[in-house]
Amino acid sequence: MQLTTNQQRVLATLQQSSKPLSAYKILESLKGEGFNAPTQIYRALGHLAEHGLVHRLESLNAYVKCELPSSCEGVRAFAICDSCGQVDEFVVPSLNRYLGTWMKQNVFSLGNSIIELHGKCATCSKLDYPSDG
Repeated sequence: MQLTTNQQRVLATLQQSSKPLSAYKILESLKGEGFNAPTQIYRALGHLAEHGLVHRLESLNAYVKCELPSSCEGVRAFAICDSCGQVDEFVVPSLNRYLGTWMKQNVFSLGNSIIELHGKCATCSKLDYPSDG
């Protein structure tokens, strides 16, 4: 798939970030590269999301690059650390199988599904509960 220059720049910005970014944060970082309107960012993000290259985290109103592009089908899950902002993407095959069975039984057609789990990552949890070492 061929990406436009704007799409490539938006994707590169997300790839270089260690944290989820809002469309306005992306716009802010790309101002010097000819971006001057949120619609330019949203248009690029829409295309990238449509092709599974980025994901929108609803609870944060922000975007992350897809960490699992080769297995980015079915339900995607994200563990979001509320302390440091780290986001880990993962897929649970057994959950996908269960939901697939449920959808067939209930004649339900899934459009989009993202699970967002909020809590603390291992590093931040260790800061709260240091070991006696």
